[in-house]
Amino acid sequence: MKNYILSIDQGTTSSRAIVFSSQGEAIATGQEEFTQHYPNNGWVEHNADDIWQSTLRSCHAAIKNAGISSDEILGIGITNQRETTIIWDRATGEPIANAIVWQDRRTSDYCQQLRSQGHEQSIQEKTGLLLDPYFSASKIRWLLDSIPGARSKAEAGELAFGTVDSFLLWKLSNGKEHSTDATNASRTMLFNIHEQCWDEELLTLFDIPPSLLPKVKDCAADYGHSASELFGQELPILGIAGDQQAALIGQACFEPGMAKSTYGTGCFFMLNTGEQALNSNNRLLTTVAYRLQGKTHYALEGSIFIAGAAIQWLRDGLHLISDAAETEALAKQTDSDHGVYLVPAFTGLGAPYWDPEARGALFGLTRDTGIKELVTAGLESVCYQTKDLQKAMEADGQRPVNIRVDGGMTKNNWVLQKLADILGATIDRPSCVETTALGAAYLVALQAGVLESSESIANLWQLDKRFEAQLSKHERDRRYQGWQDAVSRVRSQ
Repeated sequence: MKNYILSIDQGTTSSRAIVFSSQGEAIATGQEEFTQHYPNNGWVEHNADDIWQSTLRSCHAAIKNAGISSDEILGIGITNQRETTIIWDRATGEPIANAIVWQDRRTSDYCQQLRSQGHEQSIQEKTGLLLDPYFSASKIRWLLDSIPGARSKAEAGELAFGTVDSFLLWKLSNGKEHSTDATNASRTMLFNIHEQCWDEELLTLFDIPPSLLPKVKDCAADYGHSASELFGQELPILGIAGDQQAALIGQACFEPGMAKSTYGTGCFFMLNTGEQALNSNNRLLTTVAYRLQGKTHYALEGSIFIAGAAIQWLRDGLHLISDAAETEALAKQTDSDHGVYLVPAFTGLGAPYWDPEARGALFGLTRDTGIKELVTAGLESVCYQTKDLQKAMEADGQRPVNIRVDGGMTKNNWVLQKLADILGATIDRPSCVETTALGAAYLVALQAGVLESSESIANLWQLDKRFEAQLSKHERDRRYQGWQDAVSRVRSQ
């Protein structure tokens, strides 16, 4: 019996694979971290072969740890770090350069140039995105112009572009499949989210040959098969979604107004707006939430570049802690009104500021400030940045007051209580916090017919713990004002 689903969750700092039962129960995991490359200030790269090999090894580990054989696997689902840009040779499958990661800021000047030429409004109207180095289009152009011979090869149809999902699909299928799904396509800044197609005017603007681009499919679709030599037999690949959209699916946020917030390397707050693509007046993104059976649902999204990465910095950069698990105990020992603010603008500020030149800073230090205050300020920075996003959504007429959370940081009860206090909202943690991988597994189950509809996914969602606000509105507003003051001091504009 084919009772299991292999879910690939390829992230910014590690690759993971989780074997789920066909009903969404996590059975076993494989995970492997890989090297981050920082060749210049504000540049972030990955070796694409590291991404592939760590993913493949994680898949083998998950299958082995689950104690199953590949002939028990119903299919493979893929979810991935979005916007990260890879270009490879169609003949050899070899990347022409390192992957340029979503966090990378090298194309800031080019984006500013386009902005000063008046292109931002038309780009936003077509794609729902702000003109920023974060998205793939300017990264693709940079690679074509910077790697010797790349542009002429691209124009001759010899190269392929993909976000990480496309690259993994190409590798899994041994070069037979060059596709992506609507959610990942919507993050490239080349995809018209209203017409659901690659946009010719944007391709011309960014000077990108159409032959580079993958075919765009629904999130649950036939994406071909894995090559038989990888897992001992061919396995159908049946679902793809970008990591934040996969988390929205895994959290069963299928009704307009439902919201989820994911805390990984960054933080991504997403609110389902249904079949209507709402334009934000407060520098949030309008994005494809999912596309199932040809029907597109949209979301408002706020992206924070540094969430869990701030704790990683406290651990690896400052050596204040040796393990992220230590942070909860330290925060509990800290005076709740300690007055220290960490603004972790290490690669600029994301939504709603979109300030690539801002840089991180600590404020409110006194002679009494020690390790526990700095660690607590790091945890609180995640909550305050989420508050920034909630405020922006509220200004767009959509105030989320019940938020489903997931990601590594949500194991920390102190953080979730602080989040409820600062947002003045109800925070729900599900029994399975691996919702990104779970969302990809659900797409496989939908495509294979094991689950009939989004309603059947919603029926599987289970609450682990609920956190209600305990802080008074006056106190919440006072502390948030301190945060806004700190942010104003690091802004470049």
